[in-house]
Amino acid sequence: MLMPTIFGERLFDDFMDDFGFPSVDRIAASKNTSNLMRTDIRETEDSYELDVELPGYKKEDVKAQLKDGYLTINVSKNENNDVKDENGKYLRRERYSGSMSRSFYVGEDVQESDIRAKFEDGVLKLGFPKEQPKKVEEPKYIAIEG
Repeated sequence: MLMPTIFGERLFDDFMDDFGFPSVDRIAASKNTSNLMRTDIRETEDSYELDVELPGYKKEDVKAQLKDGYLTINVSKNENNDVKDENGKYLRRERYSGSMSRSFYVGEDVQESDIRAKFEDGVLKLGFPKEQPKKVEEPKYIAIEG
């Protein structure tokens, strides 16, 4: 059902909040997923450091893989918010299941052992060395006698 924009996207959620129902994880269930997996990339003298924001996720939900020079971060979440009354009847059942991923090119020479990873306070911190620039071989000419 289309609603005028004056009501916003959360008209019925706001209405149900007035009755004391617990709120859903709006970050994970949001239609606007552009706010998810925001990444800050810092360059130091010899490495790169990534801070990937993953609010509402746990360490077990996050997987990082290195393949063909690409570092891929996958996150998935399955959530079930059941609220029952004292008779066991459901007042509200909401479920969320979803996943997302991002890939970053880190270079062909970077190995798994070169990557440092730490997850704390909803932020995945990754660090890896810069790819060494390939040396361009200068042409060597052969003297031709004549």
